[in-house]
Amino acid sequence: MSQVNILCIKWGKKYGPDYVNKLYNMVSRNLTLPFRFICLTDDAAGIDATKVEVKDIPKVGFADFDNREPWSFGHGWLKVTSFADPLYDITGPTLFIDLDVVIVGNIDCFFEPEGEFRVIKEWDKKDETGNTSVYRFNIGAHADLIENIKNNKDKVLASVRNEQEYVTSYLNKQGKLQYWPAGWCVSFKRHCMPKGIMSFFKPATIPEGAKIVAFHGKPNPPDAILGISGKWYRRVLPVQWVADLWR
Repeated sequence: MSQVNILCIKWGKKYGPDYVNKLYNMVSRNLTLPFRFICLTDDAAGIDATKVEVKDIPKVGFADFDNREPWSFGHGWLKVTSFADPLYDITGPTLFIDLDVVIVGNIDCFFEPEGEFRVIKEWDKKDETGNTSVYRFNIGAHADLIENIKNNKDKVLASVRNEQEYVTSYLNKQGKLQYWPAGWCVSFKRHCMPKGIMSFFKPATIPEGAKIVAFHGKPNPPDAILGISGKWYRRVLPVQWVADLWR
């Protein structure tokens, strides 16, 4: 396969530049295909520009996005700018990866299945909703979803809770939505943590066949390394494999 793209986005203060640099390192260890690694951001400070192509979050003609205040929508709406057309000089197959993940296996396979838009099937939803922690698309192929929200903002925001519900519902209606094979992308909380009281005695483990572990909500990777759950009702023992791989 010719060169592919890895794309991420960082805005605000929630995640520091170390998340971007470590994501690049994890990709470089687990992807054998030639790749470009691009980070869209509102603050490039601390990102290793010798490895990462750092670009401004694109203006898409939507006042809220262009004023850099879409987090008032909640739940990562700025990720929708990844569908801009054009998106700088980027072309071709692109794997978007959230910053709060740990890559635990080879990810060449994410470029193999056919499909216009591949995404994680949201683990706790029975409808079509996908989890956009990891999705693949061709740059510029879905710019119409930006135009749709620009033209129907109030209607869209009244019908969905977050960006991933909007993106996956919109593309599902077009017949363009497919999911990753079960088990490739797993949730740290749902699939790695021991159940119930066993979390007091056993650390989290990597499920067989997993490629990417998503740390949505709490804990995040640094918390898991230290054994901090982020929630009073959840016990997390220190996780050595996160310390070994998230670097």
